[in-house]
Amino acid sequence: MASSSDGMFTRRALGRLGLAAIAAPAVLTSARAQQKFTCRIAHTEGIGTPITLGFEKWTGILKERSGGRIDAQHFPAAQLGGLAQALEGSRIGTIQVTTAGPDSEEAIAPEIAAFGGAPGFIYKDEAHVDRVLQGPLGQEVSDIARKKTGVEFVAYGETGFRHILSKRPVNSLESLKGLKIRVPELRIWVDFWKTLGANPTPLPYSEQYSALSTGVIDGLDSDYFSILGFKWHEQAKEVTPTAHWFLPKAVRVNARWLDSLPADLRDMVRASAKEVFAEQRATNRANADKALADLEKVGCKVNRISEAERAKWAEMTAPLFDQFGSKSPETKAMIEKIRKLA
Repeated sequence: MASSSDGMFTRRALGRLGLAAIAAPAVLTSARAQQKFTCRIAHTEGIGTPITLGFEKWTGILKERSGGRIDAQHFPAAQLGGLAQALEGSRIGTIQVTTAGPDSEEAIAPEIAAFGGAPGFIYKDEAHVDRVLQGPLGQEVSDIARKKTGVEFVAYGETGFRHILSKRPVNSLESLKGLKIRVPELRIWVDFWKTLGANPTPLPYSEQYSALSTGVIDGLDSDYFSILGFKWHEQAKEVTPTAHWFLPKAVRVNARWLDSLPADLRDMVRASAKEVFAEQRATNRANADKALADLEKVGCKVNRISEAERAKWAEMTAPLFDQFGSKSPETKAMIEKIRKLA
C-alpha cells in the first residue's frame, strides 16, 4: 500500500504537470511573438524616386511598428539583381518583397497584365486609375496574383504615366518611325510599338543606360522620375510627354512569408503598406511636373504632341485590346471591367 507521503508526492507531481501543460501554449505563443522575421525588400526602382523613397519609409515603419520583430532590409536600384530575379525571388521566397508593374505577369496571368496598363491607353487619367486600383478590382487582382504567382499585392504604388526619351525629336508618327526603342521583355510591349511604326528592342531594365550610350537603342519610355534617377538623360536629351501607358507598381509580398507571421504582424504589414503607398501616389502626382522641369534644367528639350496626334496613336493601337483579350476569357473580362470604370 502506498504511503500517504507517496500519495501526496503523486498529487503534487500531477499538479505540476498540469500547470506545465496549461502554461505550454502561453510559452509557445510568447516565443512566437518574440520571433524575428527577416524581410528583404528588393526592387529595380531608381535612387531618389518617389517609389523608392516610399519603400525606404515603409522599411522603417515595419521595424518600428513590429517592435523589431520584423528585420526589414531595403535594396533598391537592382542591388540584388534585375527585375526577372526580383520577381522570381519574391515568388519562391528568397526575397520577401518587390515591386513591378502587373504587366510583368503576362505569361502567368495575362488578366493581371491588363490591369497593369496593357496594351496602352487603357487608363484615361489618374482618377480612372484610382477607381480601378483602389476599389474591389484591385483586391480581385491581388487574389488572382496570390493564387497564380504566390505573391500578394498588399498595396499599389505607382511611377505614373510613361513618356518617350529619345536621341532625336519625336512629335508625330512619322518621327517615331524606325526609332529603336527599348521595351521590357514582354510580347505586349513589342506589339504596341511595332503597331506605331517604331523598332522595339527588348532589353533588361538595368541595361538601358549602356544601350543608349552604345547606340543599341535610340530611346526608351519611362516616367520622369526614373529618367532622372538613372541619369538616362545623360545619353538622350529629347523628351516627349505622351502619357501612353500608366504603370501601377504592385507591392508584392511573398504569400508564404506573410502567412508565417503572427496575426498582428500580418495586419500591420498590410495596413502600413496601404498607408505608405497612398502617400507615395500623392507625392508622385504632385511632383511630376517638377520632375519634367528638372529634366529641362539638365539640358533636355521637351517636344509636345497635339491631342489629335495622341488620339491617332490611341486609335492605331486600339485593336491590340482584342488581340490581348484573346489570351483568355479572364483577360477579356478584365479589360472590359477596367474600361467600364473610365
